Amino acid sequence: MKDAVIILSGGMDSVTLLHDHKDRIALAVTFDYGSNHNKREAHFAALHCQRLGIEHLVIPLSFMSQYFKSSLLEGADAIPEGDYADDNMKSTVVPFRNGIMLSIACGIAESRGLTKVMMANHFGDHSIYPDCTAEFVKPMSEAMRAGTYIGVEVLAPYTGITKTDIAKIGKRLGINYAETYSCYKGGERHCGRCGTCLERKEALREAGIEDPTDYIS
Repeated sequence: MKDAVIILSGGMDSVTLLHDHKDRIALAVTFDYGSNHNKREAHFAALHCQRLGIEHLVIPLSFMSQYFKSSLLEGADAIPEGDYADDNMKSTVVPFRNGIMLSIACGIAESRGLTKVMMANHFGDHSIYPDCTAEFVKPMSEAMRAGTYIGVEVLAPYTGITKTDIAKIGKRLGINYAETYSCYKGGERHCGRCGTCLERKEALREAGIEDPTDYIS
């Protein structure tokens, strides 16, 4: 039974979730909020949805790049390099991004009679992004359920696992991770030095997957 909307960026995590739960996903939504990497990710989001026969929407959120403060919205030169654990990576936080996206996806879900909104946050996000934690997801889901007639809920099955665990799921499903995009700088090639590139390298290596990504370094 198809009962879910998925928030699909086109990165490793959400593409894995798309394939992992394809039988229940009725609609995929990609939000263009003006980040450096939105357009490259959206290309792969559309590609995977087309292959799986899942409807795909791209919804613009241009106000976020106009009013919100984040290095993700300021061009490639603003993106810090280094591990996710480094304090400077906190500059990549887009304030309440997941809360905004979940709220919009919730409204779309209720409009279509769908009771789940899926997101691919994972445990490795928690140290940097407060709207990726279980402490955020649970009350957000409760608010969505209380605020909709059909009781729309968040379904976030990767909240307690790592990106390496997600890559292992992708390996089992046969996902080609060359057809995903991660780099925060948004270039034609992955920079290989920003936090998300380093995390991608580590996850693929630890999952025993030969990295197909085209890195600058």
